[in-house]
Amino acid sequence: MDMGSRLWEIDLFRGIAILMMIVFHTVFDISFLGIAPVDVATGFWRYFAYVTASLFLLIVGVSLVISHARAVQKLSGFLLVKKYFLRGAAIFALGLLVTLGTWWYLHEGYVIFGILHLIGISIMLSPIFFRFGRLNLLLGLACLPVGWIISGLGGPAFLLPFGIIPPGFASVDYTPLFPWFGMVLIGMGLGECLYAGGVRQFTLRPLPDLMVVPFSFLGRHSLVIYLVHQPVIVLLLALVTGTNFL
Repeated sequence: MDMGSRLWEIDLFRGIAILMMIVFHTVFDISFLGIAPVDVATGFWRYFAYVTASLFLLIVGVSLVISHARAVQKLSGFLLVKKYFLRGAAIFALGLLVTLGTWWYLHEGYVIFGILHLIGISIMLSPIFFRFGRLNLLLGLACLPVGWIISGLGGPAFLLPFGIIPPGFASVDYTPLFPWFGMVLIGMGLGECLYAGGVRQFTLRPLPDLMVVPFSFLGRHSLVIYLVHQPVIVLLLALVTGTNFL
């Protein structure tokens, strides 16, 4: 499990989150495409989706702290902020491609502010919050009830990124800053506790490669997998059912 400067457990958990996402989206597509009557809006599958998104965003936060601890050894000031702004902007741009693709395929319920949009904005905002260290745990927890409170508020569409939705709004993936940026902040707080200075602060017993390598592979290629997994799922479902979903 020698991965150089990479921390194998981060790739492992990211890979688990990606696999959970693929499972949920497969079940979601089975329901959405009318293949089988599966309820993904309530009950087990709804909570499964919450756990999946939470795990993924926690890892984003932890990874940001590790990345920052290593980046400050070479960069500072404007260059450091620029690094995270450009990285976040690139992820947000991929989110816009998802918006375009889902608009073309779905027309209604397409993704306006999904998880890639959220991650992109979170990365751009992260330089503001690195200074707070472990306090990000509390800041993140504070975002959760704020998200619950404003989720019942209606408002203009330009407030969608904050969790305020216009009447009749629907989307197959909606991940607003409140409460979900809170999970990134909690991850940053945990990262400061567990990986201060970008170094593991605890002892971790190695696991067999057979358990680690497959998930770590998914974790290392999570962005590419996220971008291609939905078309692949739909194609496979079309082949299995003999139905054209276009």
